[in-house]
Amino acid sequence: MRKSALIALALVVAALVALGLIVLCSASQANGIKLHKDAYYFFNRQIVYIAAGVLIAVVTAFVDYRKWREIPGAAWFMYGAVLVLMVLVLPYFIGHKVNGSFRWIRLGPVNLQPSELAKLAIVIVVAVWMDRLAWRVELFVKGTLVPFMLIGAYAFLAQREPDYGSLMVIAAAGALVMFVAGARFWHMFPLGIAGGGLAFAAMCFNDNRMRRLMAYVNAAFGNAAEAAEKVPISKMDPAQFQAHMALVAFKNGGIGGVGLGESIQKQYYLPECHTDFIFAVGAEELGLFFSIGVILLFTAFFVLSIYIARNASDRFGRFLVIGMSFIIFFQAMFNLGVVCEALPTKGMALPFFSYGGTNMLCAFFAVGTILSVGIHSYRDKKRILSRSVVTRA
Repeated sequence: MRKSALIALALVVAALVALGLIVLCSASQANGIKLHKDAYYFFNRQIVYIAAGVLIAVVTAFVDYRKWREIPGAAWFMYGAVLVLMVLVLPYFIGHKVNGSFRWIRLGPVNLQPSELAKLAIVIVVAVWMDRLAWRVELFVKGTLVPFMLIGAYAFLAQREPDYGSLMVIAAAGALVMFVAGARFWHMFPLGIAGGGLAFAAMCFNDNRMRRLMAYVNAAFGNAAEAAEKVPISKMDPAQFQAHMALVAFKNGGIGGVGLGESIQKQYYLPECHTDFIFAVGAEELGLFFSIGVILLFTAFFVLSIYIARNASDRFGRFLVIGMSFIIFFQAMFNLGVVCEALPTKGMALPFFSYGGTNMLCAFFAVGTILSVGIHSYRDKKRILSRSVVTRA
């Protein structure tokens, strides 16, 4: 483990946060005035979230990640607590409905999104479970069925909100940790197909999600005549509207951008310009170089995380780093795919950019966990080297 890799990862995250804050300051002004009569309402709150997130990352980084495995019941307590929160967010209890979904619990001036916590909790509990199994990860019941049930509980509750984006991240992150831990592919495959089939069947009964999916299918696979036909915005399906406005932003920005603060699309043409579609505003104002730079930064984040995972002191640390880095990288790439209309429209935050407290704090917790593995693995390596020198002397 090289110390330079940890410093590089911290710098990459700092660059992403700084870029995100700059773009948010511009992208959120119109909605800030419209909703709160304050152009810097979202910007000021985001600074508070970032400050809290940095504190969480620092504390998490210097606390030994192995505590999750060594303290009896720590991972299971976290899993159970998040499970309770995901139950409470459902419409039968205290969930707060926004845009047709029950994803938030109101806690005074802030909203808590339990599904964001579930992404972290599933990585931790599956990593602990798989690490303790050792060679038994190859057994069907203990190595595949039990962790699938842990993942399935969260996935089912996410579907009930409904939040298919979180369902996808939870399932993918948990399955990845299982696979890396050594679970047999042919044990995982049929259960994965069955779970995916159930999720798709449930989505077929959700009009909003099916509208989004069919709008994407029609746009991607429609015939040339339909593709060439210009549909007036007033008659456009709501599921297509945001993606269409995002593409307009990309076209406006071109290579050099229209200039910071000069976006046209943020003036109420792109409703979610400070959350899910913030990348489009950045591309419009700062151009192609901004877009490429963001992609390269997220790629560098993932590559550095994999390096840290490969050099971790133990397999438990490796599982944690791969799971945590996957959550951030997958969400980033999916968000960019949606904004570019390469994927069906799905509300998923862009880590370190999109406005929001829970997703920002969870992203910093994931970074802190990755750094914790790196820092303590680096210390372990130094300790081993020093003992080796003493023994030779």
